[in-house]
Amino acid sequence: MEQKEDIRLMKGNEAMAEAAIQAGMDAYFGYPITPQSEVLEYLTREVPHRTGLALQAESEVAAINMVYGAAGAGARVWTSSSSPGWSLMQEGVSYIASAQLPCLLVNVNRGGPGLGTIQPSQGDYFQATKGGGHGDYRLLVLAPNSVQEMADFVFLGFELADKYRTPVLMLSDGAIGQMMERVIFHKREIKKIPKPWAATGKTKDRERNIITSLFIQPEKMEQVNLTLMKKYAEIEKNEVRFEEIMTQDSEYLIVAYGLSARISHKVVQLAREKGLKIGLLRPITLWPFPKDVLFNLADKVKAMMTVELNAGQMVEDVRLAVNGKVKVGHYGRMGGIIPSPEEVLENLEIFIQSI
Repeated sequence: MEQKEDIRLMKGNEAMAEAAIQAGMDAYFGYPITPQSEVLEYLTREVPHRTGLALQAESEVAAINMVYGAAGAGARVWTSSSSPGWSLMQEGVSYIASAQLPCLLVNVNRGGPGLGTIQPSQGDYFQATKGGGHGDYRLLVLAPNSVQEMADFVFLGFELADKYRTPVLMLSDGAIGQMMERVIFHKREIKKIPKPWAATGKTKDRERNIITSLFIQPEKMEQVNLTLMKKYAEIEKNEVRFEEIMTQDSEYLIVAYGLSARISHKVVQLAREKGLKIGLLRPITLWPFPKDVLFNLADKVKAMMTVELNAGQMVEDVRLAVNGKVKVGHYGRMGGIIPSPEEVLENLEIFIQSI
């Protein structure tokens, strides 16, 4: 008898945790912090009866270094946190990037700076896309806008991490992590690729592998950086993901990701009802950023406006992408306040009138 689709009503955090189990996770190391604590709660309940290891570390610093060790041993490993905890992990993330270890990292973004609020935000865009920790490195960054994508991007994140031997970050937010929606878990064939580089001890076929991020000689450190830059160029060439909504005839373009893109989709509908030809470009990968797409769309529209739950961060990348072809504005709310579609449309109209 053919297996029916696995359809559930779940929070985004729970869907993500379930997807990790189904994706064949070997280990999860984390520490509870609102608004992503359900991840650890779900895993510690489910994993003992199913597969893998879920462990609450004594801190976020400990958790990311456990990820470092497990990834170095070849495990399919991941962690999740929210903004203050994610900040504590940055040194470890830099080590992992330098050591070229595959793993999945998740930041369920909340408002800041500081301890801030437990409400949703997109204030960690700079930290996610510009490095976060020290040194020259990048994270491949996925931005889900639904509970379904919270689940789907776990599978994608593990696959991309293994493909490029690099950490992959899913940048979500407190609203998507906490909201409940229908999610479908499709039957998938999970393939784990060989990892001959892993530090699994000396064997009869090879000497032991050594994984490190410490390179005392400047020539060696530069070579590591050049290797990373080559890898990042390949990712930029092959892994740009985005969604276009009603851009074919648009005169003005909204650029938004994650929760802001959900709001902006409704803004497009409301604007069209009023006769305004508005389109939406949703970056799905925040890095690599869909800069070429925006550069080309700038030839077709009169102006662009980003909608973000921050003071204006992605807007800088949009302005770089269009390279002065059109004016680029920004509308955002902070502190965990989520604007309504009507509010965004009103401010979009004000922006259009100001051009």
